[in-house]
Order: sequence, then C-alpha cells, then structure tokens
Amino acid sequence: MAKPEGRAASAGDAAGVTAAADAADAADTADAADTTEAADASSAPGPADAARTDGARTGRAQTGRTPTDHTQTGHTPTGHTRTDHAQARRTYSPRERMVFSAAQLIRRDGVAATGMREVAAHAQAPRGSLQHYFPGGKEQLVNEAVAWGGRYAGRRVARFMAAMDAPTPGGLFAAMVAQWREEYLTSGFAAGCPVAAATVDCAESVPSTREAVAAAFATWNVPVAEALVSMGVAPSQAPDLATVMISTLEGAILIARAEQDVRALDAAATQLGPMLDACVRRG
Repeated sequence: MAKPEGRAASAGDAAGVTAAADAADAADTADAADTTEAADASSAPGPADAARTDGARTGRAQTGRTPTDHTQTGHTPTGHTRTDHAQARRTYSPRERMVFSAAQLIRRDGVAATGMREVAAHAQAPRGSLQHYFPGGKEQLVNEAVAWGGRYAGRRVARFMAAMDAPTPGGLFAAMVAQWREEYLTSGFAAGCPVAAATVDCAESVPSTREAVAAAFATWNVPVAEALVSMGVAPSQAPDLATVMISTLEGAILIARAEQDVRALDAAATQLGPMLDACVRRG
C-alpha cells in the first residue's frame, strides 16, 4: 500500500494498536523482549489517527510508554485482567518501541513505504539509536517486527480460548475474525497484518525477510494447532487445519480492506466455523 501523500508518521500512531496488535498485549510487547535487548503487542495485529487523543500523545511523550488504556483507543477489554493492564503500563525501551512501531507502520503502509526515520519518530526514540539497536539496518528491523507479529498472533490464541466457556474450533476461528471485524468497524480499514504485508513486499527480494515471515506464520500456527487438539481434533489433522484457519483469515482481511467492508470476514466465520467443528472426533 502506498503511503498517503504528505502524511508524516505521527507519534500518536503508536497509541493505536489493533486487534492484530492490540497494545493491551503490548504487555506482551515485553515479548518483544525475545528480539530486543534485554531482550526486547500486534497486530498488531490501530485505530485511525482521528481516534487518537492529544492526551495519549502527551502521555506517551512524557512516559515513553506505549499507551494501552482502552478508553484511549476505543476498544473494549476482552479477557484482560487488572494484572494484564498493570503489566501493559510498564515503560518500554527505545528498542522495544521501535520494533512495535515498525510493525504498526508496516501493517498500515507496507515495508517499502516505512522508513527508519519514520519508525524512530513514531516510537519517539532518538534517531541516532537506530544504528546502535539495529546494526543490520532496515532489514533487521523489519525482520524483528515480523517476528513480533507472529508471536503476538500466537499469544492471542490462549486469550481467545480462555474467554470461551465451551471452546470449539469454530468458536476459536470466530474470535480470530472478530478482533479484525471490531477494528475495521471501529477504526476503518487502513491497516492489515504486518506479516502479510512483509510477505507481499519482500518474499522474493529479501531472503531473510521471507524466512522471517515463514517463521512468523509457523509461530502462529503452532498454538492454533495445539488448541485444536485440545478441543478434540486429531493431532495428525490439526496443523493443516490451523493453516486453513490462518490462510482464510488473511485472505478475508485482504478482501475486507479492498472492499472497505467486513463482508468477507463475516462470510469466513459463518462458512468455515461448522466445517471446523465437524473435524472434532466424537466419543
């Protein structure tokens, strides 16, 4: 997706996280710790700029935090405890913020239109720190943002499962779809999945990013497959079924953005859900 003409990255953008990168799970940006210094939420898996308040921008500038208060983002907490939010309010390092911001900008604008300076501005990090934290340049930063996106999506699976009284494969897929449906109805269709965006932009031209993307999808696939097994799907079938769920969701996201409508997301949940439930072994 081309970057809108004349639009500078807003530091307030980082206040918005989506359903694919919901910053309440930016507590899990602590998991950006896997790839950052100490060692480092998705997607990324945010709300439109108009929904971001000056207060959110001010709070971010003063604290260096990624705002996660759902009253600022317009999202209603689902399955988050007070502990989740307390963890989410911790202060993040410049490196963590840059990985998170890169994921948010990539999912909105794509890899080609996301520059290192824009990432630093979005994260409110010193521009001079880019070379220090990412000696491999933009390629390294993109790869770490993609990895963050895969971990973020994978962690969401446990939250979805915990929120269901009687988990079913169709219910899990409906929850995966619902987070995107909510974002698009609340905030518009500006952003997609950062992992998919990196695939489109870099799969052929940057081998290391293609490998990072493949690893991110695998990171997401594993917990989905494990959840399916826990609900009675045969272990031999679960990995392929998880791939079907993820690929269907990614396709529906793409169509939703093209049509500026959630029709494809609704159709995916309605049609695939019963097929998934039919894969549960009885007795």
